[in-house]
Amino acid sequence: MAKRRAQGEGNIRKRADGRWEGRYTAGHDPTTGKRIVKNVLGKTQAEVKQKLRLAIAESQEVDVGKSDEYTVATWLKTWYDLYAKPNVRAATANRYELMINVYTIPRIGNIKLSKLTGRDLQKLYKDLQENGRVHRGKKGTPGLSSTTVRSLHLMLHNAFQRAVKERLIVRNPTEDCIAPKARKIEMKILPPEKMKAYLDAARDRDVLPMFYLELTTGLRKGEIVALLWSDLDEENRTISVTKQYIRNPDGTRVLTEPKTETSIRQVSIPQTAVDLLKEEHAKHPDNKYMFPSPLTGEMYHPDSVVNIHKKLLKAAGLEHIRFHDLRHTFATTALQNGVDVKTVSTMLGHYDAGFTLRTYTHATRQMQDKAAETMGNFMEQIM
Repeated sequence: MAKRRAQGEGNIRKRADGRWEGRYTAGHDPTTGKRIVKNVLGKTQAEVKQKLRLAIAESQEVDVGKSDEYTVATWLKTWYDLYAKPNVRAATANRYELMINVYTIPRIGNIKLSKLTGRDLQKLYKDLQENGRVHRGKKGTPGLSSTTVRSLHLMLHNAFQRAVKERLIVRNPTEDCIAPKARKIEMKILPPEKMKAYLDAARDRDVLPMFYLELTTGLRKGEIVALLWSDLDEENRTISVTKQYIRNPDGTRVLTEPKTETSIRQVSIPQTAVDLLKEEHAKHPDNKYMFPSPLTGEMYHPDSVVNIHKKLLKAAGLEHIRFHDLRHTFATTALQNGVDVKTVSTMLGHYDAGFTLRTYTHATRQMQDKAAETMGNFMEQIM
């Protein structure tokens, strides 16, 4: 016979198979109003008492009637439609959709949301790093990069944190696993003594205005190809950065707003850059783009600009650096020549100067060394 306990504490009995069972009311069905009864099992009465106590405590924190409706798949789709998609950029929404539908749901979508554990996620991350890549090139690895899997982890954290707030689960399972560390790409720059050779190669290929502008502004590749002639303010020597050309996870390209709100900005440029841009526009005065493709007359594809950059390096006899490293080159050169961090941060479109400071520690370290030397010389004069 079941051992009765105080109201709200459930009851315990010994089953015919020798195990102990604790039963408790976990909630009520939102449609019928009937009690939702659940149970815990154990080898001893003491074990079941402990399990029962924890289960009842959890049931008071979770809306069991709603929680049982969701699998990982149905919750992620709900979270995406209601909370993610309406509040992020189109490119981010597309990336989330890919991570949900291609990377996550086929592997763990059928698991009940309330049953998902940190170990399930740990196995997911391991599988993705080993076999997660959908499209593989001739020499492509079968697994996703640690950076991509970490990005997935952060998305899942947000999705499951929402589930905690809605009392669908007690604890966020992403807190119980170890996310892979993002792969740190070595930052390189184009040394000042190599810049002339690089720009001479750009002049020879008739693309000097674009690459001179890149070295003096550090624009992202998607931003520089999206520039219109109307974005140039000749009088005030500025360009307006209000859009960028990006690639979605499915390979399609789209013109969208820049990466963050601070990425929408006006960037001051030197007079030489203004003069070069005017020379460039004189070649195609009726074209709205600042740098139209000579083949199509339309916007350059960002990958085409990257390929031109590679050819410039080769023609100038320089070692390979990424096009994005020209952005690092601008920032490093500006900081080392006395431009303050806040100004560089604003020109780059970073969300705060602290990020710029952390990213370009090597440059600010040299500035500190110069400051220390200056102060040392000053102090020697007064001693």
